[in-house]
Amino acid sequence: MTDTDKMMKIHGLRVSVEGKEILKGVNLEVRKGEVHALMGPNGSGKSTLANTLLGHPKYQVTSGHVWFKGQDVLTLPPDERAKLGFFLAFQYPMEIPGIRLNNFLRLALKARRGTEVTPIESWRIIQAKMNDLQMDKYFAERYLNEGFSGGEKKRNEVLQMAVLESEMAILDETDSGLDIDALRIVSEGINKLSGPGMGILLITHYQRMLSYIEPDFVHVLVDGQVVRSGGKELALELEAKGYDQFTQPNPTLQEVRN
Repeated sequence: MTDTDKMMKIHGLRVSVEGKEILKGVNLEVRKGEVHALMGPNGSGKSTLANTLLGHPKYQVTSGHVWFKGQDVLTLPPDERAKLGFFLAFQYPMEIPGIRLNNFLRLALKARRGTEVTPIESWRIIQAKMNDLQMDKYFAERYLNEGFSGGEKKRNEVLQMAVLESEMAILDETDSGLDIDALRIVSEGINKLSGPGMGILLITHYQRMLSYIEPDFVHVLVDGQVVRSGGKELALELEAKGYDQFTQPNPTLQEVRN
């Protein structure tokens, strides 16, 4: 495996929505085995980046590239990006009544592998992953997200990552709507999956999730650009000082952007 295969590289990414430019030249690299936290105020473009990476048709890429495994994934449809190993954990997972979670996971696993997966084989895989994540087996018999609490929906996302053996996970504000206990449980699940085979881009407003998931790098996204990068101490600085230091016009910020 080449170094390029181990890395997602975003270069000069510009994205517009309904004619308005949201991302204004994003540059970012995430390697397998690394956890990167992307933080920023509301409207900075965090969710736009997440949806663009997975190919949502609403988001128009006007320039730039996203490479992974030697390919520019922006040329691929969403299902091909997923087969390549990309995964998006939604901020607000959708409820789908009538579709049992275990059936959904079997079909998703079949699509990811590109080969047939028998019900018995898929159930063994699902059970094994649920055991690893300390989830009750009845969970897989429920309809997809129907009646799930906020924490259960997010644990379901983590289970999907595990079953699909995702290689580049984009977690879009996974901490949204979680109480303290649910945040801890979901974070523990993510920590169990992190390792040399997966890169993680964790998108969040707050430092609280980073108390459970220790990032290797923290990036600040403001007005569609990454204006600063650093270690985990940067998240603590943001918690203490907020985003005003980056949103107020000043010469230092202009130098970083240029």
